[in-house]
Amino acid sequence: MFTPVEDRFERSVGSPAAFYRRLTGVDPAAADIAADAAFDRHVFACTLAVALSEGGDLAARLGLAPAALEALAEAHFPHVRGLTLRAAGDAAHDDEAAMVRDLLVAHRSQPGRDTLWLAAIVARRAVEPNHLWEDLGLNARTELTRLLERHFQPLAVRNTGNMRWKRFFYRTLCEADGLVMCTTPVCSACGDFESCFGEETGESRLARIRRASEVVRI
Repeated sequence: MFTPVEDRFERSVGSPAAFYRRLTGVDPAAADIAADAAFDRHVFACTLAVALSEGGDLAARLGLAPAALEALAEAHFPHVRGLTLRAAGDAAHDDEAAMVRDLLVAHRSQPGRDTLWLAAIVARRAVEPNHLWEDLGLNARTELTRLLERHFQPLAVRNTGNMRWKRFFYRTLCEADGLVMCTTPVCSACGDFESCFGEETGESRLARIRRASEVVRI
């Protein structure tokens, strides 16, 4: 059984997987996320862990104001103390992330702060270079789909072709502005089909980082 930790959290806690365990008491792949509340907590732990591994301003890496990150930690991980926050933002991504965040907020299907926090986090992580589920630190794309269907259902149901979520967000934004992102009217005839609809599989970022750290120790 997990015993809450009351001592001060330090960034030297170890790998992202170790940080996830510090937050939740279990490994990411072993988490019981059947219940919606448990799933949401899992998502927050994953995003905190992967953003922490990148260094820099943790709040900015998640698209949150420092006060919002403090509130998130207090709401879901009150046993962990001392998350180091700095007020500096990540200005290079502000405008792009804000557009995606506003799109998500406009289609939210759950009340409360969790959904607003997730909108900001998903939007900020969408500007990172990997698959969105990877840059959120999730175990698989199915977890991202569950997140979006739970918290942003009116938007999620519009992705009828199972387009990659990041591409879907930007295509939706373009269409809202009367722009056309695609070179052909039929997706199956497009040369970029794999970029939009190809499989999003592979090892999670948390697992890769942990494996790399184990190799270094050896």
